[in-house]
Amino acid sequence: MKNRLAQLRKAQKLSQEELANQVGVTRQTITSIETGKYIASLPLAFKIAGYFNLSIEEIFIMEEKD
Repeated sequence: MKNRLAQLRKAQKLSQEELANQVGVTRQTITSIETGKYIASLPLAFKIAGYFNLSIEEIFIMEEKD
């Protein structure tokens, strides 16, 4: 699953630590989501989307499998 998290975070001049604090996770979790090593749980995806005032689909993009 791809995501626009790093792009959105940088546009708002937020550090990974600041975003992590806002959504209740660790900086390592934000790093893992941004790099695609971890897929956010649905509750976390809702928190992140709510923080940016966007829909989940505007942040997280499902990759189609061939």
